[in-house]
Amino acid sequence: MEPRDIEGDLTEILIEEDEIRAKLAELSRRIEADYADKDVLLVGVLKGAVMVMADLARELQIPITMDWMAVSSYGSGTESSGVVRILKDLDTDLTGRHVLIVEDIIDSGLTLSWLMANLNSRGPESIEICALLRKPEAARVDIDVKYFGFDIPNKFVVGYGLDYNEKYRNLRSVGILAPHVYS
Repeated sequence: MEPRDIEGDLTEILIEEDEIRAKLAELSRRIEADYADKDVLLVGVLKGAVMVMADLARELQIPITMDWMAVSSYGSGTESSGVVRILKDLDTDLTGRHVLIVEDIIDSGLTLSWLMANLNSRGPESIEICALLRKPEAARVDIDVKYFGFDIPNKFVVGYGLDYNEKYRNLRSVGILAPHVYS
């Protein structure tokens, strides 16, 4: 889906598709250098990371394996409480593996902090994070993100895997959702 298809639903396009592709290529070169002689497992966090994971995996020029996890954090309203439950666990044993968590966005960091602790308890050799977007103003915990694409404002964004009510994931860019859509 192109931004023009939903222009009344967006207030602004933050990141265009070509910028995303260029950033994923840049991140891929860094990941390739860091994992050149390692067996890396990409762990995508469903559902938002689907687009990032697919495009990152296709861009990488090193052997990889992939697995998926789905987690839910719930709390009051639209804010995460950091209380997390696993909806779909990994099929892969992490013992001795080099794990790269792939995320679409880091908001408060509460869910990702829990996920890091959970995966670290499974005995990986190493664990790092690759996130396309992060909202520094929304951070409630400090997360060490080795590979990230863009810092964005603390606004409600959709596109490139990010949704509102399961819509807009297939928007090829990232835009700010107009308040009239979700108010």
